Amino acid sequence: MRKEFLKSVRISIMKKIGLIYDDIFLKHETPEWHPECKERLIAIIDALKSSELWDKLIHIKPRKADFKDIEAVHTHDYIERLKGMKTGYADPDTYISVNSLEAALYAAGAVMEAIDRCNKGEIERAFCTVRPPGHHAEADRAMGFCIFNNVAVGARYAQKRGYKKIFIIDFDVHHGNGTQHMFEEDDTVFYFSTHQYPHYPGTGNETETGRGKGKGFTYNMPMKHGAGDREYFSAYNDVLPNLVKKFEPDMILVSAGYDIRAEDPLSGIRVSDEGIRGIVDSILSCAEVPVIFALEGGYDLQALGKSVLLTIKEMLT
Repeated sequence: MRKEFLKSVRISIMKKIGLIYDDIFLKHETPEWHPECKERLIAIIDALKSSELWDKLIHIKPRKADFKDIEAVHTHDYIERLKGMKTGYADPDTYISVNSLEAALYAAGAVMEAIDRCNKGEIERAFCTVRPPGHHAEADRAMGFCIFNNVAVGARYAQKRGYKKIFIIDFDVHHGNGTQHMFEEDDTVFYFSTHQYPHYPGTGNETETGRGKGKGFTYNMPMKHGAGDREYFSAYNDVLPNLVKKFEPDMILVSAGYDIRAEDPLSGIRVSDEGIRGIVDSILSCAEVPVIFALEGGYDLQALGKSVLLTIKEMLT
């Protein structure tokens, strides 16, 4: 009853939500067969434009991240290797086209721009509609469709802007190995992930809880093939709120992967519309701090567009 009452109060006061997007993200070209394609963002934008939500959003262009911003989480040598690439595969899954590096800089910059807008009080929450995605990118290499780790770059930039403690939530069907590894020895960034396991990339066992002073600041909840709304409801209502409350973050960053949908071709997870609403509502209810979502996976175009629509509808309330 209390949760429903609080939700009714939120509905009466519409939040200021930023939608970060630019056509630069369509210029990251992948082979015709590749699941991480520009049509993903086209499907999202079309779904939003055809809804009543489009005019309720604050439309924001991303900035282009500097390489010094990228070096906050990635190695200089890796960045130099990327600069020297023309076209081809940076890893077996990650294709680099002529404009991919530019798009990747804007994808990381989108999260940075959202952070600055929150810092100025212009928005309270944001959805970064970006590609290439980021959470698999390691400090020294591209991986799993990802070039730069957008959320990780954002976390370090947020700290530079005065948000000392960052809580990262990752609900993509694949474990965010890159994000975890970048912060596993850091007690100022908490990484929480739900993901199918065992599944690509093979990391994310519940025994992985961080190292050194970061011990206890990584929390993995592996999900078995076939898990759905019930299992995700438990994770996001019974576990996550207590972790957030204990950590007391200044900002929440979300790696929003919609390949958890039952329709998704790369997933064995079976989350529905109601499951997406529940996950997002629980995240937004955890703490009264800025919340920024950055797109990760999601490869069924219709389910992806609908899921982002549902996410933003929850964000507005």
